[in-house]
Amino acid sequence: MRGAEYPRPRLVPPGVAALDHCVIAVSDWDRSNAFYADVLGAEVVARGDGYVYRFGGNQLNIHGPGVAGEPNAEPPVVPGGSDLCFVWDGPIEAAVAHLTGLDVPIELGPVPRFGARGDGTSVYFRDPDGSLLEYIAYN
Repeated sequence: MRGAEYPRPRLVPPGVAALDHCVIAVSDWDRSNAFYADVLGAEVVARGDGYVYRFGGNQLNIHGPGVAGEPNAEPPVVPGGSDLCFVWDGPIEAAVAHLTGLDVPIELGPVPRFGARGDGTSVYFRDPDGSLLEYIAYN
């Protein structure tokens, strides 16, 4: 819904401080754990029958083989059905070099984008299941 109604005054419920975690789904634990650790620098943490991926104070909860989570989105998140952006701390050329060095194909970029911190430059790539991932640099 766009139009004269926006921007609205910012109405944040008391106590809402930040986004804590998001959920993605994967089809193969070993392949995804290696990808998110090597390409994105995630701390892979075993949790029950599955894993979570931590990035400092942020976390991805992972639904995968044997782990569906509850409750779920409707319809549930499926492998390849996510679109996530990660802040790259440095010039976007370093992100390109990082991805290239790991033989991760770049789908698009570098291109100008507008993110949570304002204007930036992004590159897009995919995880092993096809979820769209993005590095954005704000310098």
